[in-house]
Amino acid sequence: MSSPNYSLKVNRELLDPNFESYRLSLDPIPSYTVELDAAVEEVRLKDSQYTLDHVRAFGMYNYLHLDPWYRDSVLFVDREGRVLSLTVTLDTALGKPKEVFHVSPDSRCEEPLCPSLSLTSPSWAALSDGTGRLYLLRTSQRGENSHLKWEPQFNQEMGEPFVILHSRAHVPAGLHTVELLLLRVQRDPQDSKGSGFSVSLEWVTIANTSAAQDQEQRYEVSKRRLLTGKSVPHYAALEPQGKGLMVASEKPFTCTHVDGKALEQPAAEPMEVEATDPIYFWQQTEDDVTVSVRMPEGFSKDQVQYSLTGDRISVGVQGFAPILEGTLHAPVDPEASAWIIKDNKSLQVTLQKREEGSTWAELVPGDRRGEYVVSEEQAALIHQRLTHLTVDDLNANGEGDKPPCNSQELEDCDGFPEDSSSLTHFDGETLKPTQVVNLGSHQYLFTVDVDPSEMPCLCLRHDVDALVWQPRPGQPDAMWEHIATFNALGYVQASKRDKKFSTCAPNFSYAALGECLRRAFIYRQPAPVDTVLFNRKQGRQVGQVAKQQVASLDSTDQVLGFRATNERLFVLTSKSLFVLKINND
Repeated sequence: MSSPNYSLKVNRELLDPNFESYRLSLDPIPSYTVELDAAVEEVRLKDSQYTLDHVRAFGMYNYLHLDPWYRDSVLFVDREGRVLSLTVTLDTALGKPKEVFHVSPDSRCEEPLCPSLSLTSPSWAALSDGTGRLYLLRTSQRGENSHLKWEPQFNQEMGEPFVILHSRAHVPAGLHTVELLLLRVQRDPQDSKGSGFSVSLEWVTIANTSAAQDQEQRYEVSKRRLLTGKSVPHYAALEPQGKGLMVASEKPFTCTHVDGKALEQPAAEPMEVEATDPIYFWQQTEDDVTVSVRMPEGFSKDQVQYSLTGDRISVGVQGFAPILEGTLHAPVDPEASAWIIKDNKSLQVTLQKREEGSTWAELVPGDRRGEYVVSEEQAALIHQRLTHLTVDDLNANGEGDKPPCNSQELEDCDGFPEDSSSLTHFDGETLKPTQVVNLGSHQYLFTVDVDPSEMPCLCLRHDVDALVWQPRPGQPDAMWEHIATFNALGYVQASKRDKKFSTCAPNFSYAALGECLRRAFIYRQPAPVDTVLFNRKQGRQVGQVAKQQVASLDSTDQVLGFRATNERLFVLTSKSLFVLKINND
């Protein structure tokens, strides 16, 4: 039985259709540098780790970890196996990172991965040494006690090397329990036509097994669940109480093993409709949407069954089920819409948009039987409208006769992945998908911890904007809530060919893009201006301005870590940790 399909509901009050562009600001960003005693433990991929999944999972790994409970603290692992913590109280007196734990990786491992760290709760952490060993550590209350040594409470070999994607602590029935999500890319002998590798997500539950409170605490693995897929997930996180799992990926994941025992996989359900030609085609302008529906041979005008309301359409032939039916992507004006018969083969419907200038991502959300057609004229209009949103030249001229970017380079920015990504919620008991969102053209951008008591948020591209979604597992009918928007960031980030990391402040005051070397781009939310400004083309007063700033690091080393707080942006290289003061909150 397939999972119900859901769609992401955009909060239009958080969108700004009048957003113009980011204004380049030359205001300096205060930057402070901490020189490291030992280099960061960067693990380079072996020749045998050659697939794109290896690069996504391990080659682009973020070596810097932000403590979501104490946001002025960052952590990383250096080449000597030391877990180092830096807590910022005064930017001009940063001090040196302090060692909180030391790990000695197994030198016998032929293909080690990067050490990974996950801050499980205000007083617990999980650590992987990159060779397959997992540590569960009691950290005491961090923050002011960030200098205290961490105490290992669990230490066990877990099989092939892995990285920790997410962890969560909870206390069911008074029993302290830690849920962890481990990522591996493993060889798959059965995959003879693909890369020869598969991706696995292992959900591990570790619980305190001591019978009484006065006994010495003893932690053991109580359950292991394995999900496999064919692509590294963009996003994977556990629910706060361990009741479920959410995964966003290009290829679907399925549960294959529980506690080492293989599960019987249900036989594939026969498809109701074979993959044939689309039953309808649609295209759009700023004002309307045109839909061409394929009709049965020999149909007449009197047999057409057509119904249109402000937000719903139904098209079919008398005596048969509707060919096209469902809720439209956005409201339309039924009085200004119409249909005609074209060449006795199709029905052409013209839908008048109520919100002129908006761009529809789908005709009917969840309906994959149609095909979107973009004309050359429409593509040219899109590029012409969006070329002002990004610029690499700091001294670019924004005049119309001298566009500040190369339009041929921007043509690739609107391309979407061929594979259709999906966002899936798995039930913690049955490990079956309960809700599935087809992301389609909503490209994944980044993950950010906004509230440590909630699941991490994920940021997706929506048209040209970047929308932040907060998972709400306790609300089955509205499981993902749109809570913030970064105007035009989806389009801007696509033009950054050297981009390696992207993130935002937990209070959404700014977003940041980090390149492989030296540069970081800051995109601030629109803010009121003190002086009177006018748009020269439209002749209207501008009340708010969104600023773009560029910070250049005094380093030629590759950027290995990139994290943002409300006040600061932390950038980690192999030899230095840079602290950029973005806000003065």
